[in-house]
Amino acid sequence: MKILAVVGARPNFVKIAALEKAFRAYPQVGFQIVHTGQHYDPSLDEVFFRELDIPKPDFHLGVGSDTSNRQLGQMLLGLEPVLEKTRPHAVLVVGDTTSALAGALAASGTGIPIAHVEAGLRSGDRSMPEEINRILTDTVSDFLFVTEQAGLENLEKEGVAGEKVFFTGNCMMDTLMLFRDAAARTAMVQRLGLTVRQYALVTLHRPSNVDTEKGLETVIRILEAMSEEIPLVFPVHPRTAGRLKAFGWMARLEAIADLRVIEPQGYLEFLNLLENAALALTDSGGIQDETTFLGIPCLTLRTTTERPVTLSLGTNELIEVPDPGLIRQKVQQIREDKWKTGIIPERWDGQSARRIAAILIQHFPLLDERARFLPARSKKN
Repeated sequence: MKILAVVGARPNFVKIAALEKAFRAYPQVGFQIVHTGQHYDPSLDEVFFRELDIPKPDFHLGVGSDTSNRQLGQMLLGLEPVLEKTRPHAVLVVGDTTSALAGALAASGTGIPIAHVEAGLRSGDRSMPEEINRILTDTVSDFLFVTEQAGLENLEKEGVAGEKVFFTGNCMMDTLMLFRDAAARTAMVQRLGLTVRQYALVTLHRPSNVDTEKGLETVIRILEAMSEEIPLVFPVHPRTAGRLKAFGWMARLEAIADLRVIEPQGYLEFLNLLENAALALTDSGGIQDETTFLGIPCLTLRTTTERPVTLSLGTNELIEVPDPGLIRQKVQQIREDKWKTGIIPERWDGQSARRIAAILIQHFPLLDERARFLPARSKKN
């Protein structure tokens, strides 16, 4: 059985680490990885492969920086010969990145079955590119692996056939559990001279927060207000760093007295910082999940979330209006231990990747039969 996984961005790498290890347990499975090159900065790429023990990609498309549309086009052009060469029984895509959409569309165009990990998530905000990626990827997928109950409900509303949908849990938590001890050994908290539960961890990179001068100034005002309540640690994403420099806000950021600006961290180092933080301020999807699992209060600087379980059961709260005063009040509540405790959602138990592998292997006879009817090579127009 041949599985081809298409990855390209940091969230993909975290999930594929658990999936590759799950498939590795089956000697009858050949598991290959295509790296699109969507994330190419070593701080968001190479370090994750090294720390998470992910094998070197079998194929690297080297797409690099560009607009989303151009990246998608280059990925499709690069994936076609890879699919012709490998002829996998299924293409595995994870999350909601451009790389995931490219993998799904390329496989769909050649008749290869598609397995989508983290299917069914919806924010309801179609102005977000990730929302379009999620919808389109789910539409063409043959196996939809869902992380939370809302995903099942969304897919049912959209008329997706029930036999395609599988509630397998969140394989990002598999990776967290696998590498939690290794993360502790990095001792990043001690190396930075921080005190456990006495700092806030900040990650912000989405266009709505950092791509405009007004939005970025609001972020800085929020950090100035937060720093009066608690020390801040801010690993600055390359995208955010570029905007700070372009708008001339880096000096003002670095002038905040109780804020430490650091380079983007590897998975292990970041996990150590997250697990020992008093709270997180973020606009990331994955961190909403991770904080819920770890029981860390999370303030999400967005108007919507595709991960509603982190609100209903977890420790997350949306900050729909980016008001420095409001966020300062939230920090005070957390510091006074007046925040919701939260519980770990169903099937976030470290076994999600194993469930996914078992389901695909169970369907191998059907996949193998389907593979026999694939054309010998893609037709050229």
